[in-house]
Amino acid sequence: MGAGVAQEKYDDIESVRNDVKTILEELLAVANLKEGDLLVVGCSTSEITGHGIGSYSAEDVGKAVAETILSILKPKGIYLAAQCCEHLNRALIVEREYAEKERLPIVNVRPVLKAGGSFATAAFGAFSDPVALEEAAAAAGMDIGSTLIGMHLRPVAVPVRTKQNTIGSAYVVCARTRPKYIGGERAQYV
Repeated sequence: MGAGVAQEKYDDIESVRNDVKTILEELLAVANLKEGDLLVVGCSTSEITGHGIGSYSAEDVGKAVAETILSILKPKGIYLAAQCCEHLNRALIVEREYAEKERLPIVNVRPVLKAGGSFATAAFGAFSDPVALEEAAAAAGMDIGSTLIGMHLRPVAVPVRTKQNTIGSAYVVCARTRPKYIGGERAQYV
């Protein structure tokens, strides 16, 4: 497989699936996403497996995370944006349908284990018609292992504190977004 790629299967894949499900369901309960919204997820499988970010791509972990997220989002009509690693400048993998609907420019790249990461590679394989974008404005997000998803969130990002905040050894930070407040003391908000 190559340097920095896991040679063995992760021994607690069901725990990963359960933790992803628990955290995502809690985020969705708070974020109030609607059908057609975009959720960005950055995921370091290296961090999940107890290694430094970018040092131990675990294909089976990336696939488990992507499959679990998609099994929850698809029935709700919410789109997933899978953030690639820094070797692809944190590009996003999305369904072509979303990119075309939002008129977002598509870029020509395909993630692989050591250039894009295990999670983005798994999402690319799971989508029906995957494309890459350089940026989008997601309504909410999940950052698994300090992958820095903030650049892909709409203003204003609001932290969501979930009861479960780790997946394997990776710390997880979630966010939802809200419209900016403008005006002064006489303004009224919805």
